[in-house]
Amino acid sequence: MIEPVRPITIEDIETAHERIAGTVLRTPLVRLELGREGPEIWLKLENLQPTNAYKIRGAANAVARLSDAERARGVWTISAGNAGQGVAYAARSFGIPASVVAIETAPQTKLERMRALGATIVPVSYDEAWRAAESHSYPGLDGTFIHPFDNHDFIAGHGTMGLEIVEDCPDVRTVICAIGGGGLISGVGSAIKALRPDATVLGAEPETAAPYALSLREGAPQKYADWEASFVDGAGGKSVTERMWDRMRPVTDGSIVVTLDQTAKAMRLIAEKTRTIAEGAGGLALAAALTGQAGDGPIVCVVSGGNIDLDKFAEIIAD
Repeated sequence: MIEPVRPITIEDIETAHERIAGTVLRTPLVRLELGREGPEIWLKLENLQPTNAYKIRGAANAVARLSDAERARGVWTISAGNAGQGVAYAARSFGIPASVVAIETAPQTKLERMRALGATIVPVSYDEAWRAAESHSYPGLDGTFIHPFDNHDFIAGHGTMGLEIVEDCPDVRTVICAIGGGGLISGVGSAIKALRPDATVLGAEPETAAPYALSLREGAPQKYADWEASFVDGAGGKSVTERMWDRMRPVTDGSIVVTLDQTAKAMRLIAEKTRTIAEGAGGLALAAALTGQAGDGPIVCVVSGGNIDLDKFAEIIAD
């Protein structure tokens, strides 16, 4: 039975923060130096997590919250790479098996890292993966399912990032998160709205896959008819589900759509200024901030992950 959607409380997030403290890093919040003319932008470097992506926060909390009986069955999830790594990492810490229904076009780096963490990979098409995410099931897998974004404990784990952002930047005015399934912004937005209700929470989506911006314009969850695959493989879904619409809408204030060129330039800027690598989804928030649509700041951009093949990264930022 799929549990009803309910708000992520600040108590849920604070408890999750204590629970996962020994597993995840408290990632740094780094000022992006743009000179006197630029907005005040800070980068939350989640690409420095042990799995090089924020998903470890939610996965660690969700796996820890399972009962002994649920963990004994093993766990499985659906992923383009980052959620799979997070769940596999958390499962390994408990000594239980993990399987990942993995989108077959995921970067080889992500597939190899999931295998290295002990996960069994079940390759499927993007559409098959999305159907499994909507139905919370996949034929032949009978372990305990951990949804990669539509899961209360998973989202509460992501919310721990919001606690750290407010502690490190108390006067934050805007927080920007990439939107894929919606779990990241639902968690971070829940924390920010609880602690700084006057702050703005914005999504960032690529022009090739921006269903949340479309849904906001239409006032209801929508499918994105013009969806295209791109190097932004960790964000930009084909649609917004009813459940994730219910989760995101109360804690967000809009979504900024950016071009792939803007995203590539943001990835390059992150590398130049912080000497860290951001994957496509990891560059979205900064790309959105640099459009000027997020105001002057302080703006916190979540660099959600850095799992990308190095040759592909070099190719993208060289264009």
